[in-house]
Amino acid sequence: MLSVKKRHERDALLDRLNDPTLFREFAYVDGEWRSGDGDAKIDVSNPADGSWIGSVASLSAEQSRTAVQVAHKAFGDWSMMLPQDRSRILRRWYDLMLENKEDLALLMTVEQGKPLSESRGEIEYAAGFLEYYAEEGKRLNIESVMSHLVHAEVELWREPVGVAALITPWNFPSAMLTRKAGAAMAAGCTVVAHPSWETPFSALALAELAERAGVPAGVFNVVTGEAPTVVKPWTEMPEVRALSFTGSTEIGKLLYRQSADTVKRLVLELGGHAPFLVFADADLEHAVDCAIDAKFATSGQDCLAANRILVERPIYEEFCQRFAEKTAALTVGAGIDDPVIGPLMNAKAVAKQEEHVSDAVEKGARVLTGGKVHKAGPLFFEPTVLADVPTGAKIFHEETFGPVAAIAPFDTEAEAIGRANDTEYGLVSYVHTESAHRIYRLTKALQYGMVAVNRTKVTGAPIPFGGMKQSGIGREGARQGIEAFTEIKYVCRDF
Repeated sequence: MLSVKKRHERDALLDRLNDPTLFREFAYVDGEWRSGDGDAKIDVSNPADGSWIGSVASLSAEQSRTAVQVAHKAFGDWSMMLPQDRSRILRRWYDLMLENKEDLALLMTVEQGKPLSESRGEIEYAAGFLEYYAEEGKRLNIESVMSHLVHAEVELWREPVGVAALITPWNFPSAMLTRKAGAAMAAGCTVVAHPSWETPFSALALAELAERAGVPAGVFNVVTGEAPTVVKPWTEMPEVRALSFTGSTEIGKLLYRQSADTVKRLVLELGGHAPFLVFADADLEHAVDCAIDAKFATSGQDCLAANRILVERPIYEEFCQRFAEKTAALTVGAGIDDPVIGPLMNAKAVAKQEEHVSDAVEKGARVLTGGKVHKAGPLFFEPTVLADVPTGAKIFHEETFGPVAAIAPFDTEAEAIGRANDTEYGLVSYVHTESAHRIYRLTKALQYGMVAVNRTKVTGAPIPFGGMKQSGIGREGARQGIEAFTEIKYVCRDF
């Protein structure tokens, strides 16, 4: 029985939705909405104020295995469907996402906390992967190869691997799901997806729209619950032929080990620790604005966030001053009010900000602005700028995942490159300079899967997103993203 307070909070959310049926509290398996064993549930709250949003079904390990079996059964018909028929379904799913953009954005903001304008942007970004792969799925053609044998014809076929397990994070609950599912389903794979228990409603709303778009039962399944319970069976089951995960490097390594016995196809998009390099010849105002965007998007809770801002010494103090002034002016508040900075996801994230600030200050860093929990609430942290951060500070080695910017000077190009590469991560790096020769040298020298030159935004459906070193394996988006869910079959025919 719901309390009066909880019923009021849920009703307030439903009243704001144009289509309340997009709010689902059950897992979606085999085209049906399912509860957990014994009606087991997980409460979900709004990080902005701690209010209760709803309770999502918490499925058991056995129910998770059943979802895989369902997807395995559906694979035959889905993989044999004509690519253009799969394309039409994905395209309809894309259209429905855009038609329901406001509701999807509201659900995301309420459960994740990000500013409403960012949520709208994510829905458009997420839908773009369905549109892109609706077309790309029609281009997985047979490749003819010049034969090396007498009286033989040689071909290479691309075939879907089978059931794909998709594990998505809380910071981009819609985009990370469509980026994976769009590619897998366009290739002919069926899907079992596990969204973060902190942000499940975005994924369940997408399942509702997938059903309306005509996705057959069993092809797209959303299994909610505790990650260890739901995901562990997937790593063990041979029916799961591919596993795609976005999240921390620590969990990625665990999934890597757990998947070894069944030798799965893996796509791991893991942590980042992006350097942001600003040289003295850069357009200073533009570099400051780009650094603000690179640091504070999603309230800093982004694997692409600029964690180490390195500035050439001749412009260092001026950069710090301008950057701190703009940071201090950033608005902070509940995502529904559309500020620049929303709440962090949980108390653990806030504690990490406090730890990184305290450690850097103890080691000699200056606090130019911010530095503590914001008055807006316990999960809000002030946009913070630390200058003169020493190399040994934790924030220069650990992913911060929050609105704390760390700045330090450098004297030479070689020093900047060395410090930028001095990390186990290699996802994205940012470079600001007007020198064409330096741009070439740095893009060659930086050990990162993506390099942004004189800009911040680089992602999108047509590009292969991913990193080097311990930032992951494989790529998502582009042709490479769909190929990750295929096998190459070599056919040699006599004639």
